[in-house]
Amino acid sequence: MNLTGIHHIAIICSNYEKSKHFYTNMLGFPVIREVYREERDSYKLDLQLPGGTQLELFSFPDAPARPSYPEAQGLRHLAFSTPDIFSVKKELEGKGVMVEKVRIDEHTNRKFTFFSDPDGLPIELYEE
Repeated sequence: MNLTGIHHIAIICSNYEKSKHFYTNMLGFPVIREVYREERDSYKLDLQLPGGTQLELFSFPDAPARPSYPEAQGLRHLAFSTPDIFSVKKELEGKGVMVEKVRIDEHTNRKFTFFSDPDGLPIELYEE
């Protein structure tokens, strides 16, 4: 099997405009393309992540909410790596994003912390 990486991660948003603002303006991911699919009354926004992976944001009418935080079955969280966790934490907090206290992973001794997107999806920062 020749799998070479993750191509994209898809997220269904409760408020498309709010999530679009968060991922493009707060996190700074560039837009690759945005499409409105009239037959589904759905937007799809492709964003470029570092390293070539893409993030897809979708809007669907009446999509069910996430059952619980954070231990529901399915995707647990997204994790982004950074060489300087404290500078990213400070930048996010400067934009009004609440970021948890930085902790140390007991198995790797690396720094990590969490914050949430507009739908409460947990996002981790992990220091390289």
